[in-house]
Amino acid sequence: MDRRRSPWRLTRRTAGEYPASPGVPLGMNIAVLGTGMVGKALAARLAELDHTVTMGSRDPAAHPDLAAWADQHGVALATFAEAAGGAEVVLNATNGARSSDAVAAAGEGNLAGKVLIDVANPLDFSAGFPPTLLVKDTDSLAEQLQRQVPSARVVKALNTVTADVMVHPEIVPGEQTVFVCGNDEDAKRTATNLLHQLGQTDVFDLGDLSAARGAEMYLPLWLRIMGRLGYANFGIKVVR
Repeated sequence: MDRRRSPWRLTRRTAGEYPASPGVPLGMNIAVLGTGMVGKALAARLAELDHTVTMGSRDPAAHPDLAAWADQHGVALATFAEAAGGAEVVLNATNGARSSDAVAAAGEGNLAGKVLIDVANPLDFSAGFPPTLLVKDTDSLAEQLQRQVPSARVVKALNTVTADVMVHPEIVPGEQTVFVCGNDEDAKRTATNLLHQLGQTDVFDLGDLSAARGAEMYLPLWLRIMGRLGYANFGIKVVR
């Protein structure tokens, strides 16, 4: 299999192959903040899995091409606040450098008590490629978002693989490991169950949200591996 090719060329798995688990039943209202490659991949796949998905954007009306894409994939479009307000689970798939602004626009009241799954990476491209990290070592983007919205239940997940592998892990031969971390055990279970629905079979719990520092600091290594392989559709495995 040529892993450089798009997974959309492959036969997609159906919702029935990943039955609903008690933590995340099929048919949930899910908001995906961000309309880029990662946001589109997650929104489309979650809609395929029979969830009701709304993509949040700063100005949905400013992108008529996005409206056509959303209609084609059975996804609704709304502002960040509208998307978050109507959701049971929220995914932050925005550019990491702008995630704080997006979460602020979503509004703490619309995120209070909800699981906020942060899949973004705090990449700084200001000096070119490869990027550096905007935050590292003693803090992380996920922790910053948790402090920004203390009433939300932030879980870091899926930031260690590219968008295609997030939603179609079967394009990578063999089983790979993805990670979750967060301060709320129920929120981590919800995130883990959602990852299982996406087809991720090996979900490793790193502990509390401070572990997001390590997950985010993996990105420089990921970029080097991608550069040597020449493609992004790969994963890593924790052998244990």
